[in-house]
Amino acid sequence: MNIHVSTEERRAKAAAAGNYHPAEYKGVSPIKCKKLGHFVYEVTDVERTAKFWTEVMGFIETDRNKHGMVFFRCASDHHGIGLKPMKKGKTPARDMAGSLQVEHLAFEVENIEVLKQAKAWFKENGIPVVFEGRKGAGCNISINFLDPDGFEFEIYCDMDQIGPDGRLRPESLFKPKNPLEEAIADPVQKEW
Repeated sequence: MNIHVSTEERRAKAAAAGNYHPAEYKGVSPIKCKKLGHFVYEVTDVERTAKFWTEVMGFIETDRNKHGMVFFRCASDHHGIGLKPMKKGKTPARDMAGSLQVEHLAFEVENIEVLKQAKAWFKENGIPVVFEGRKGAGCNISINFLDPDGFEFEIYCDMDQIGPDGRLRPESLFKPKNPLEEAIADPVQKEW
């Protein structure tokens, strides 16, 4: 049984299905996600991108399969990232009309010191940084950067935590800052 479905097959199935969700859902979903599980994406050069995930992001390679896919972990799950070789001649592109678009995927790091060290290391290695600092909602401090195919990833720390009361930080207390040093120098309140 072939469990791998080509992009063309996925698109054909999606087109044939049309709008297959109801206008209203019945009852309450039993799904309660605990964390971001894993992310699999196509890359032009698996070995080059494997170096990115191990040498830049500190992931551990766990497996390779017969389809040329490579899997990496950052915690106890078997994998958090999977790389799938892109077909010959295909180029990475954001196809806004034809597929799900992922703007970026974010990974929590231990603290601001890790972000400061990462920023210096990214600069030293010529890794493109597309944002650094604090944007707004969640008030986490982050660095957004590109992988070898130009896909965007984020490392962050100090994300607001929502307690049982569900109380959110008001937008007036977000304090967006760029660059990283300004976000660090002007912290947000820990409680609001």
